[in-house]
Amino acid sequence: MGAFLCIGECMIEISDAGGGLYRRGFAGDTFNTAWYARHLLPEDWRVGYCSCIGSDAASDEMAAFMAGEGIETTALRRVADRTVGLYMISLDNGERSFSYWRSQSAARLLASDGDWLRDAVQGCDVLYFSGITLAILDPKGRATLCAALARARAAGARVAFDTNLRPRLWEDRQTMVEGMRAGAAVADIVLPSFDEEQVLFGDTDPAQTIARYRDLGADLVAVKDGGGALRLWDGDQTHVLPPVAVAQVVDSTAAGDSFGAAFLAGLCTGASPREAACAAMALAAQVIQSRGALVPGIFKGDPT
Repeated sequence: MGAFLCIGECMIEISDAGGGLYRRGFAGDTFNTAWYARHLLPEDWRVGYCSCIGSDAASDEMAAFMAGEGIETTALRRVADRTVGLYMISLDNGERSFSYWRSQSAARLLASDGDWLRDAVQGCDVLYFSGITLAILDPKGRATLCAALARARAAGARVAFDTNLRPRLWEDRQTMVEGMRAGAAVADIVLPSFDEEQVLFGDTDPAQTIARYRDLGADLVAVKDGGGALRLWDGDQTHVLPPVAVAQVVDSTAAGDSFGAAFLAGLCTGASPREAACAAMALAAQVIQSRGALVPGIFKGDPT
């Protein structure tokens, strides 16, 4: 038994349903991870989501959706006169682009109450956050979140960080660099994507990516590379895991989010890092062959 808590922003997702119609859902990088983790972890594991939502009907519906999916909502804080963000997915040959409406998102105030945040993360076995979690916060909020995670880590929690870069959310490049380093410095596990590391840090190969996060204190680094091989450093050696063959990429949304969920779920239930990474690659390969961030039909026994 354990407690797995994801921290960040869940949004209203508008995705193409075909024929000029759109489908509404709820998604967001760390929420997607919570959703997949809930499907993958045993029932005696608690899976929760930590964020701020508004006091309107859309926020009520989001909280109800989370609870209906078995995700605990005790770490959701209500903020008056705010709402939840919204994004729309556009697809081109399976590759996604986004349009966002999030200026009134309550999640931007996630770290505005340091005492509440400290209590929210206390007692969890696994804490998961991302570069987007940091990017939506102001500088003071980023420092507050990292401090809360550092305290939880010192108390025994295992902290995982998916770098998940979204340059448009950051004030400038240097702030983004500093944010990535600050997030990684409080994490045991770092899950970067090599193409993003190339752009931000100028890495020429995944070994440089691994070295950076190892030097910042991580004991486990899995460098994703789209359809290429995964480089997994487990504290002793680097494993090169070949990609899983995919007939057609339909929608790459949540590929990394589902990977993170399966990787951490594997570690939580006793798998070796290599075994967990293989399972994570297999799940992500299934997810990208369906539309939308959340794909319930890929789990045995779930409705299609």
